[in-house]
Amino acid sequence: MTTRAPLVLLAAGGTGGHLFPAEALGEALARRSVSVALATDSRAAKFGGRFAPESVHVIPSATLRGRDPVSVARTGLTLSYGLARAYMMLGRVQPAIVVGFGGYPTVPPVLAATARKIPTLIHEQNAVMGRANRFLAPRVTAIATGFAGVTASNPALAARTTQTGNPVRPAVVAAAATPYDTPSADGAFRLLAFGGSQGARVMSDIVPPAVERLEPRLQMRLKVVQQAREEDVARVRETYARAGVEADIAPFFSDLPAKMAQAHLIVSRSGASTVAELAAIGRPGILVPLPHALDQDQSANAGVLEEAGGAIRLPQADFTADRLAAEIAALAADPARLAAMAKGARSMGVLDAADRLADLTLKVAGISV
Repeated sequence: MTTRAPLVLLAAGGTGGHLFPAEALGEALARRSVSVALATDSRAAKFGGRFAPESVHVIPSATLRGRDPVSVARTGLTLSYGLARAYMMLGRVQPAIVVGFGGYPTVPPVLAATARKIPTLIHEQNAVMGRANRFLAPRVTAIATGFAGVTASNPALAARTTQTGNPVRPAVVAAAATPYDTPSADGAFRLLAFGGSQGARVMSDIVPPAVERLEPRLQMRLKVVQQAREEDVARVRETYARAGVEADIAPFFSDLPAKMAQAHLIVSRSGASTVAELAAIGRPGILVPLPHALDQDQSANAGVLEEAGGAIRLPQADFTADRLAAEIAALAADPARLAAMAKGARSMGVLDAADRLADLTLKVAGISV
């Protein structure tokens, strides 16, 4: 008689930012011969390519978009339906533990697991806890965090919390092996700008005009790599061409971690995954938090790197072409400061976060491998 390998069900969805750490944990568990499945919503199922199709369970979910009675009722009904579907799915697959990664798609599977007395663990990637995880935190067996102090204000939660760091992709771990190449006073200066689906437009609006304002001597040194939305690519290229600046512009870079490792300075949003990767690789950043996030999580994330001396946090209201040009010029003229920022960012990096989280997952589940 063969014994079935223990199964860990990961619950993540909504954005790639929640799914990427789930994928990293899944790979760490697979190395320990632990089977992994994914519960997600229909929006995020397309991102789950690292999971075998038969191990992906699509559970209805919804995000609370408004406070009016109709929106609240609609969201509540969808989540209730998702909870019922998740409860039945758990009865079929019988996982040893359910691990949630935040976002409303996490709620039905994790709540259903608590109802079935299955051990539960949630991982909070941001420096402040999001709404879904705040709702789940009092109900789960254990909590893992990417940053220190996330649950410090609540002793009951803090007693069940372990800081593991944020799991990063293998490509990020590989890129972290490249030491920071401090720029010389007259050598090439490599600038990388990206912002993800919610941030690429503002980067296209601000970064190229900022570069256009730099002194010609610095423009001659610049080598820019920038992510831009398809509809923005032409105008971004035109601005750099007008300034005589070498630039590689594309809507998507499959080798972004390698490009981060090559950069002297990075301008980006400050989502949890971005901050974790900046810290793991150890690169200086000018971070522009998404301004309208309800929990101001990106501002808190950027603050962690800023406090460590690894980044400049620039609110979007201050993110103008003139201000950015001044910051780039000042940093390019001070290689020692850039090297110190790279060191500060790297001091916050956790390369083995996926393994730490895997160890905690197995401990909470009572699995020995």
